[in-house]
Amino acid sequence: MKVLQFREAIVEAMSEEMRRDESVYLMGEEVAEYNGAYKASKGMLDEFGAKRVIDTPIAELGFSGIAVGSAMGGNRPIVEYMTFNFSLVGIDQIINNAAKIRQMSGGQFNCPIVFRGPTGSAGQLGATHSQAFENWFANTPGLKVVVPSNPYDAKGLLKAAIRDDDPVIFMESEQMYGDKGEVPEGEYILPIGVAEIKREGKDVTVVSFGKIIKEAYKAAEVLEKEGISVEIIDLRTVRPMDHDTIIKSVKKTNRLVILEEAWPFASVSSEITYQVQEKAFDYLDAPIQRITTADTPAPFSPVLLEEWLPNANDVIAAVKKVLYQD
Repeated sequence: MKVLQFREAIVEAMSEEMRRDESVYLMGEEVAEYNGAYKASKGMLDEFGAKRVIDTPIAELGFSGIAVGSAMGGNRPIVEYMTFNFSLVGIDQIINNAAKIRQMSGGQFNCPIVFRGPTGSAGQLGATHSQAFENWFANTPGLKVVVPSNPYDAKGLLKAAIRDDDPVIFMESEQMYGDKGEVPEGEYILPIGVAEIKREGKDVTVVSFGKIIKEAYKAAEVLEKEGISVEIIDLRTVRPMDHDTIIKSVKKTNRLVILEEAWPFASVSSEITYQVQEKAFDYLDAPIQRITTADTPAPFSPVLLEEWLPNANDVIAAVKKVLYQD
């Protein structure tokens, strides 16, 4: 095993797939000459050249459409958005073309394309640059939505996404690019749609994904000292969602807390809550608790931002509530 930063795992995944398959290429804002806005394509222009690592204008609708047409023509483009907030400019191409073309063409065309970039809050970036759209994209049949939380998962899932014959939304975080973790020396691929139990526990299940899961880990360490055993499930993939792993855990712990970095209305946690109450209602010893951002646009003030975002203390309070210890 070797230790890589999250951004380095992303570079390795893309580079390995580009060496393996000449139809794979990368395009987006500042991915080439600048080595990526967050250095998540560092060195790739030097290795693969300007025909396969392509700097685009600031025109998300345009280059997203070009990528969709290219994918229909037999290529496997990777489209990087500097932030998924900017994907809203190109969302028509993602939702109305990439996600639907297989069905609309009667299976004559598929769209093997990866749309990737940072999601969620990254500090004082204000209301228009701090949004999480996992549930938006997951609401669209035809799209797969992947949100890794560490370098190992990021590399294995990105390689799987690039090889997938359907469009994949691959969501990262500006605040995770410097995170370090062990990654195997050889090639490996992780299956899309399979969650992982990151921490075994017996008293309560906590489900999360993306960078916010780190708050669950912090909370679990504190709660362990109080004799409370927390099982943590990392979804890794929002769509397709691994309901079975969640249900199995809830049947063991009988309690569920869901943590996500998004607004509460029609959220990923809403979907999980529905699935669990339908399939494991009789196993629940307490109402499901979910932790989200506040139901407002993201504030700029650091004091307000701290209140807006979920944190470990919120997780601790929710766990104690389902254990009737609040």
